[in-house]
Amino acid sequence: MTPSAVSPRTRPAPFGRALCAMVTPFTDEGLLDLDGAQLLAERLVAEGCDGLVLSGTTGESPTTTDAEKSALVRAVAEAVGDRAAVVAGIGTADTRHTAALALEAEKAGADGLLVVTPYYSRPPQDAVEAHFLAIADASGLPLTLYDIPGRTGTRIEPETMLRLAEHPRIVAVKDCAYDLLGTQKVIGQTDLAYYTGCDEYVLAQYAIGGAGYISTVANVTPRHFRSVIDAFDAGNTGEAARLQQLTIPLTELMMASGLPGTVTAKALLGALGLPSGPVRAPLRPAGREATDGLLAAYEELSAV
Repeated sequence: MTPSAVSPRTRPAPFGRALCAMVTPFTDEGLLDLDGAQLLAERLVAEGCDGLVLSGTTGESPTTTDAEKSALVRAVAEAVGDRAAVVAGIGTADTRHTAALALEAEKAGADGLLVVTPYYSRPPQDAVEAHFLAIADASGLPLTLYDIPGRTGTRIEPETMLRLAEHPRIVAVKDCAYDLLGTQKVIGQTDLAYYTGCDEYVLAQYAIGGAGYISTVANVTPRHFRSVIDAFDAGNTGEAARLQQLTIPLTELMMASGLPGTVTAKALLGALGLPSGPVRAPLRPAGREATDGLLAAYEELSAV
């Protein structure tokens, strides 16, 4: 495909521009809390989220069962209706298992799929490509590729991404590769919707033609991240930069303090009286000191 002449803001955003990588609420006993998931989903949509990504890293997908994943999709889709897209995380290290989950997510009412690179086995690029093509052919849902080599051990190389973009159901990327050069190469040569999965890159990637973001921090501050891209779309780039800077202290505490984003998001949601519940082992909850720091940063941002 020749380099696209489409301007950044008219590029497709198949699931909207402001997406939240939603936590999976559990009860105090560690069971799936579907009522809590519906309440949280409704709040996130009311606060500006165009879409909700379920059962990703933030949603504790490694420790939820296939049945729980399907039940979560059904509950959230029922709660938000046509007000927001529901994207189901189905990624596993097993191509056959992932393909089966794709069909289950489609039956449960998902609008799209999020599929991470197969992890641990570290397949070569031709095998990565074959894996994603198999999943794209497994259901009728549009596919978002999740490129996060820091967790999986394997990158989706830009050349592989260019080939995958030719499949009609591969429509988007959740980009956590920390490679703006490679990202710009793919954005410039395809119509893939690039969503940053790195909260500190929301404005930077949006400004170079990204479609938006899939944010963990948005679990607690959805309107603040939405305001960044809204300001940019309105042509007020200085204000967009100012608003992005305001989110950095909380983003740093939630995403770069040594605790997983799932842990910090659930700690802060719980402190605010919002649905969250415990994390599942091997993760452990945030301590009191960490939670107090998160709450202070949240309150400072909310006062702006």
